[in-house]
Amino acid sequence: MFQHKTIDGAALNLPLGKIVCVGRNYAEHAKELGNEVPKSPLLFMKPASAAIALERPFSIPADMGAVHHEVEIALLIGKPASGIVAADAWPCVAAVGVALDLTLRDVQDTLKAKGQPWEMAKAFDGACPLSNWLPLEKIQDKDNIHIRLEKNGELKQDGNSQQMITSIPNLMAYISQFFSLQPGDVILTGTPAGVGPLQSGDTLKATLDTHQTFSTRVL
Repeated sequence: MFQHKTIDGAALNLPLGKIVCVGRNYAEHAKELGNEVPKSPLLFMKPASAAIALERPFSIPADMGAVHHEVEIALLIGKPASGIVAADAWPCVAAVGVALDLTLRDVQDTLKAKGQPWEMAKAFDGACPLSNWLPLEKIQDKDNIHIRLEKNGELKQDGNSQQMITSIPNLMAYISQFFSLQPGDVILTGTPAGVGPLQSGDTLKATLDTHQTFSTRVL
């Protein structure tokens, strides 16, 4: 069972709730997959069973086609939020981290072609490696959060929250109109361009806000 932890590895007294994800929140990522840029946030869910610790090596499905990495800024909710406005969003966030939105790309493409939901491609067991959490006060500029992903020492994804189609406060306000956010819930805020396939043996290094790094590998 996944346990929220601080950047120092101490357990947080917060249960893992739902994981609310945002698709196509970076225009260049939407374009790289041939998707239209949405006019409003595109939301989907991952269950708690999808979460695993990013710092530990993880396995990927071996018989379901390509598995793509999508690095994202993750938010840990610390206070209830329901029907909030953007100005009230950040006080509801306890901490910031990194997530990998692992995606069965071939499965997703098949589902999209049929007009069906994406859950089988996005919500499988282990589909959401989550890092330990950096307290919000450690983020120097909440409007300018940088995120990077290197695979086998090569930079693959490099983005900034300023590139988001919907900013983090506006995104939280939008989500809260549909889903009441509770302490322990997680929001994945979208991935920058550069997604690609993972293979057994790959090493990954994610960097948050240019100074906090998280390393892992694919079994």
